[in-house]
Amino acid sequence: MNPSTTERAGRATGDRSADVTGRRPVRVGVLVAALLTACVAFQLNASMLSPALKSIEDSLGASSAEIGLTQTAFFTSAALFSLFLPRLGDVVGRRKVLAGMLALMAVGCVVAALAESVPMLFAGRILQGASGPTVPLCLIMLRVEVTEPKRYGTLLGVITAVNGGVAGVDSLAGGFLADNHGFQAVFWAMAVVAVVATVLVATLTPESKVAAADRMDWPGVALLVVSVGSLLIALNEAGKLGDARWPMVAGLAAVSAVAFALFWRTEDRSGHPLVATRHLKQRGTWATLLTTTLTMTGVFAVMNGLIPSLAQDAEAGLGMSAEASAWWTLTPYALAGLAMGPVAGRLAATFGYGRVLRLGLVGSAASVVLMILTIPAHSRVLLLVASLLVGITYAGVANIVLNGLGIVLSPKENPGFLPGLNAGAFNLGAGLSFALLYAVKTAVQPSDPASSTGYTAGMIAGVVIMAAALATSFLIPKPVTAEAHG
Repeated sequence: MNPSTTERAGRATGDRSADVTGRRPVRVGVLVAALLTACVAFQLNASMLSPALKSIEDSLGASSAEIGLTQTAFFTSAALFSLFLPRLGDVVGRRKVLAGMLALMAVGCVVAALAESVPMLFAGRILQGASGPTVPLCLIMLRVEVTEPKRYGTLLGVITAVNGGVAGVDSLAGGFLADNHGFQAVFWAMAVVAVVATVLVATLTPESKVAAADRMDWPGVALLVVSVGSLLIALNEAGKLGDARWPMVAGLAAVSAVAFALFWRTEDRSGHPLVATRHLKQRGTWATLLTTTLTMTGVFAVMNGLIPSLAQDAEAGLGMSAEASAWWTLTPYALAGLAMGPVAGRLAATFGYGRVLRLGLVGSAASVVLMILTIPAHSRVLLLVASLLVGITYAGVANIVLNGLGIVLSPKENPGFLPGLNAGAFNLGAGLSFALLYAVKTAVQPSDPASSTGYTAGMIAGVVIMAAALATSFLIPKPVTAEAHG
């Protein structure tokens, strides 16, 4: 006989008596299907639009910078909503919050599809960003239901692997729809998937919450959002390098620091804090967040900026078209991550999250070094091999384990806080990556346009930062209850 859902919830989280459900047993296959659909819906919002950006520029008569700003708005919105929506799920119910996020995403897709101006598109992308913590919430809901560490690790890998790209199909489909039906068709496709995901989550997933959580710390939410939001905007501005408004960057950094200091003081005095400061002081929190930030800073702009740019560079690189570079780099990278994800999750639960994470980090750094060594060869095959290796080691291993650590190291009385902060760390690292690695590339790039020195320097900087991530990963404590024994 199957144990009751409430019993399973308690064992799944290491005796998380704080989690309450109180409804019929759930078929895990059905649950995973619904959660996977939700993650696919979010990922489409994040990646399907990339090939359609030129079509949007032409249709709305906008500049590349204006359209780029709407992309920044989406990712910033996603990061900020991630800070508090998982905790809101602890308080009012995770199914309610996830379904609400997906519904708001669908509304944003419709607004963007109907957009006739950049401000309207901007508004739609911000609404879509409400879906930011989809993956963390799905992983929390899965952990409540799945008790056995190896099984949870495998399913965690299945769900999280989608976060690295839907096997490359998302970008290819976005390009096809934009070329043949206009950019609006891309948003309508996103809207359809978002509506399907909303219905599946609302009807096929169980409700769960934390019994002791009955109030939200909205003052703490406001201060944390201001702090992280200011920092993200400052990083985006700094990424413009020579065109950046540096007084604005300095002012936003100061606002971020002051807001965080006030946030810390508020949390110390609150009877129901968003994040108890004692949890922030624990290695399980700050070491995980620091490792996530450093990992993303080291690798994100390499695979999503430097390598595609090098592939398309007619003088210093291979001179590919944008579509061809995607086929040779981003698509194999996403496919490799998708295939490796479930394996990595099971290995983490079997041999230890820390060991597998470090294996992924070492492999990621080594793969980027291989890219650096093969740049002079101008070989498409070597570029493909290196992209596959980064897909396996980062998208398929390090990314999976870092997402999992945010779940399994979160305290039982506040299971939503670390996944939310970890999602913010992923976004913070992505912003830092483009700001720092492109700054290095620009600073080192010689006047000769045929030289690849700038690309090489940017990648070397990424390897150094990944080495720092490897060092901090040793500080992350072992998640004993999430690993198999014997």
